[in-house]
Amino acid sequence: MNFDFPFFLVAATFVTGLIWLVDRLFFASSRRADQGESEQVNEPILVEYSRSFFPVILAVLVLRSFLVEPFRIPSGSMMPTLLVGDFILVNKFTYGIRLPVLNKKIIELGEPKRGDVVVFKYPQNPRVDYIKRVVGVPGDKISYRNKVVYVNAEPQKQTPVGVYTGTGSGSRETGVFENMESLGDIDHSVLINPMTPDFGYGCQVLQRGAITVPEGHYFAMGDNRDNSNDSRCWGLVPEENLVGKAFGIWMSWDSNQSGFPIAWNRIGNGIN
Repeated sequence: MNFDFPFFLVAATFVTGLIWLVDRLFFASSRRADQGESEQVNEPILVEYSRSFFPVILAVLVLRSFLVEPFRIPSGSMMPTLLVGDFILVNKFTYGIRLPVLNKKIIELGEPKRGDVVVFKYPQNPRVDYIKRVVGVPGDKISYRNKVVYVNAEPQKQTPVGVYTGTGSGSRETGVFENMESLGDIDHSVLINPMTPDFGYGCQVLQRGAITVPEGHYFAMGDNRDNSNDSRCWGLVPEENLVGKAFGIWMSWDSNQSGFPIAWNRIGNGIN
């Protein structure tokens, strides 16, 4: 079972704040009177912990819910852009301010653009976070043929880079082709395996022809095109499932990496 950290933060903030408030309103004054002129007023241990932890938990809740949230990349579906073990930062307000736990948008600020790398709640299991690249926005007609993305019947250009060499947990991708794809205004790398079908082995595609993205939905794909469970398999991402836009790598740790597990050259990189 997945641990619901946002709910824990909200509950912990409420409980510690309530204990501190009730004590301050009803018990603190009488306790000071009972202890006289003592410089240090002894508080019950529960009140002391609540007073100490409340501002810290509140700060983490505000930061994580409305500004920036860290995530760890668990799979290779976004290679070569993101590697297994990358720790990324996600901007939580780019696509609007949402209430924690309820995930209800209360302030409109922006919408995903074609080419954005986004974190979202997996439509088939909202307790699981996924990260993919937005390929289609509302109104786009998306199709995928012969390893090429078509947006409104226009093929998105791919330029060969060479044969990809993976390391650590990504070593299994060694030998596939790396191409530079132009998706709208965004140029980014993708991995292509010409030996696999367009939709991947075992992928149950909802519709094998072109798909028109309806209002309030997005078509998302992994950059590792032949090793990604994405919109080709399970359909579209509802707007209410969006978590935020990935924008930077703050750590990269792969225990399967030969030698030292930290990839120093990836720390501080932006995500394009």
